[in-house]
Amino acid sequence: MPTPKKKTSRSRRNMRRSHDGLESPAMALDKKTKEWVRPHRATKAADGAFYYKGKQISPASK
Repeated sequence: MPTPKKKTSRSRRNMRRSHDGLESPAMALDKKTKEWVRPHRATKAADGAFYYKGKQISPASK
């Protein structure tokens, strides 16, 4: 199995891992229900209709 020619320094190793940290998901406040929702996703309300950016995009299912 091939082996590296030179040792990877701590600085270079840590720079490579700089994007591995966990981030909290982006959240937005829904205008109609006042609940936290993921952005760019339609939400289903209690009436059964789907809403996007506070506007109804599909009728309520029966």
